[in-house]
Amino acid sequence: MLHENATLVDVKHEVLYRVAKAAFEGELDKAEDRIPYEIIPGPNPSFRCCIYKEREVVRERISLAKNRDPITAEPCHNTVQILPAACEGCPITRYVVTDNCQKCMVKKCQSSCNFGAISMFKDKAYIDPQKCRECGRCHDACPYNAIADLLRPCKKACPVDAIGMDENMHVRIDDEKCIRCGACIMGCPFGAISDSSRMTEVIDYILSDKPVYAMIAPAGEGQFGTGITMESLRSGLKELGFKDMVEVALGADYVSMSEAQEWNEAYIEGRKMTTSCCPAFVHMINRHFPDLAKNISTTVSPMAATSRLIRAMDPEAVCIFIGPCIAKKSEAGQYQHLHGENADLVLTFEELQAMFQAKEIVLSPQEVKAQQGSIYGKNFSKSGGVTKAVLEAMSELGDHDDYKVLTCNGAAECKKALLLLKADRLPENFIEGMICTGGCVNGPGSVKPLAQSKADCSKELAKVDARTIEGSIAAQGDLKFSMHRSNG
Repeated sequence: MLHENATLVDVKHEVLYRVAKAAFEGELDKAEDRIPYEIIPGPNPSFRCCIYKEREVVRERISLAKNRDPITAEPCHNTVQILPAACEGCPITRYVVTDNCQKCMVKKCQSSCNFGAISMFKDKAYIDPQKCRECGRCHDACPYNAIADLLRPCKKACPVDAIGMDENMHVRIDDEKCIRCGACIMGCPFGAISDSSRMTEVIDYILSDKPVYAMIAPAGEGQFGTGITMESLRSGLKELGFKDMVEVALGADYVSMSEAQEWNEAYIEGRKMTTSCCPAFVHMINRHFPDLAKNISTTVSPMAATSRLIRAMDPEAVCIFIGPCIAKKSEAGQYQHLHGENADLVLTFEELQAMFQAKEIVLSPQEVKAQQGSIYGKNFSKSGGVTKAVLEAMSELGDHDDYKVLTCNGAAECKKALLLLKADRLPENFIEGMICTGGCVNGPGSVKPLAQSKADCSKELAKVDARTIEGSIAAQGDLKFSMHRSNG
């Protein structure tokens, strides 16, 4: 049951927790109908107009927790999904005339409107929301800036204009434009957009006799509380049922070395190149700048590298990536038909936290016994971290050329850089693209605010030893696996 001051985060977590608990107990089919009443007992509503709408929102969240479309019950194609019952339709008129209106004689706003939506009342102009097509011409024409633009939060958050509205002003997502970044999820104040989950499938793997390995993203450093180390997470994950845990920072070291060699070849040949670590950035290129797809590094992401590393040690391994990124779910999903190409499934930190609670596992501070990954690999989670790691790898390989790299922090900077590259006006040799501002540590699947997670992460990274990238890789022995994407 939720208290009246519960937030959207509390609602999402409560659903994930109860679904995880029921899945571990093998009672999910029976619990599905019961959970909405346990969370929303009534008789009075806490968040919406009535308890029936609140329960319907919970039911739709249960569907997403099982990777099912809330309307069709089919498996979710796009991990970013609409909860129809939660969408309020944002009954705000986008363009509104404010009291700054002088009701001037020129009437530029009225003459600029091609839809007859503007009329003059006694004190100021008025925009008829039934006629307005939200073109924005009146907003641009007003000499007094008296027309406010109240863009819907989800649409404002989307960096690629993938958010639209149906005839009832409810949200629709253009799957062909969507880059799966989750900005709209964080932008919607009603929680009407959320990510689908493969959590129950992960639990099924854990309950099977298969060797299931957890791969923790570098952003996990400090994510679960002060003093909670990677060793703490390893212990918790083993208690949860995983065979072992491998840090993705180790895979990031392999990526750094591979991209260093790629960058050197591209530099010699005079080719521009982008990083391939951020799946939302790769989606942005493939969907909105397809002519630049040839510029994407062929080196796989740290997630894919780590899964290949694990399978080189244990060919029967089931590899589960755990991090703050929901776009990783689509990255893993793209390669399901190619066994061993990437992670089998992806969990967010939110989902892992719910699983810990479901099994009553409490993480405690522990000293790190065996560090995995260099400080460079561990800093992949921060904007600029990939660039520093690749340049360090180049230095370790004896390559000291003067490479120029444009570090793009956030979707807007990524888009600007790609426009320059497309126009052949990019002065730098390489682009590091991170769609989430600040890097992966600010991903939508995090359990901590950015400032707090960065502070706790820095405390943990201050304890890391000074091993080199080459030293980190050499410690793994002579394991053989490809570091490049398949063409399949």
